[in-house]
Amino acid sequence: MEKVVINTPSNRYPVFIGNQSLHKMQEFMQKNFSHVTKVWIIADKSVYSLHGKALVELLKTAWEVTVFIAPVGEEAKSFTVYEEAITHGLENGVDRKSLVIAFGGGATGDLAGFVASSFMRGIPFIGVPTTILAHDSSVGGKVAINHRLGKNMVGHFHQPEAVFFELDFLKTLPQDQVLSGLAEVIKHALIADGDFLELLYKNLGTLSSLTDEFLSYCLQRGVEIKGEVVSKDEKEVGVRAFLNFGHTYGHAVESASGYGNRTHGEAIMVGMVYALFLSNKLKGLNFPLENFIQWIKGLGYNLNVSNELSFDLLYKLMTRDKKAKAGTPQFVLLDKIGQPLLENIDKEILIEADQYIRSI
Repeated sequence: MEKVVINTPSNRYPVFIGNQSLHKMQEFMQKNFSHVTKVWIIADKSVYSLHGKALVELLKTAWEVTVFIAPVGEEAKSFTVYEEAITHGLENGVDRKSLVIAFGGGATGDLAGFVASSFMRGIPFIGVPTTILAHDSSVGGKVAINHRLGKNMVGHFHQPEAVFFELDFLKTLPQDQVLSGLAEVIKHALIADGDFLELLYKNLGTLSSLTDEFLSYCLQRGVEIKGEVVSKDEKEVGVRAFLNFGHTYGHAVESASGYGNRTHGEAIMVGMVYALFLSNKLKGLNFPLENFIQWIKGLGYNLNVSNELSFDLLYKLMTRDKKAKAGTPQFVLLDKIGQPLLENIDKEILIEADQYIRSI
């Protein structure tokens, strides 16, 4: 089992990656949270149906447990589900001495973390991510729910006490969720580690070539990169914004498509191609974009942007992005692989990049 330690001004915590991690979590909780009055599991419905019974039986040996079942995917990150979760906690005796366990993918982690951050002004939580995508979202303490006008618009910074990444859970993931998670792995390589990107090219020709050993390394390296950035900028006032590479255009595509109709990772992959085009045009990156597109299409990514999603609609959504200033979108671009920067870009050039995306 691999261990990565995340250091932030508000908390220092371990991320464990490997098999039998739930038993490791039990040991961690007995050492650090034996005093909690109740363990409150907030779980993805599908994940809970597959793995929930084992988790509950493990925890019931030492703690009183209550479980809130959330909808699958982005549907979980709504005001309605948030209120239902809070009501569940109040009705089932959760108090300020309780502990939340976020059990599921990135959306469930966002919901559970936000519930933990706001319930009775904040209680601790532990992450048990069950998707590849969640290796990114489960680290760093950004927790949120969506608003109809934008993704992740209501949230807090609330660091977990620990994260336990059980690799066996990933074996039940459908292909689209594997691709969704690998998009964030590729993002980490582009913004921080050119050698890692070369390893991805070499070892990831097709999804069928993804071995358990290489996946474990990808998760570990992604968590390390995320941790390095978060340790420097916990509240996203500077370099943490670089982790949003591909997200400005990608979030707009995801939101306009309707939450749940396109995976987060695939939308972000579209956004990364958009940002790479802008980086080549404006920063002289000289990145072999056509080869990159051929590679990711070979992996199975669909880069199509529907004509029903007009540029004007996407631009309106981009102006609501959290990096936007005075209604002007800001983009994370690359000076070089591993050297990101923030840039304001004229609307005319954004239109050109949009036209490029629609042509590939």
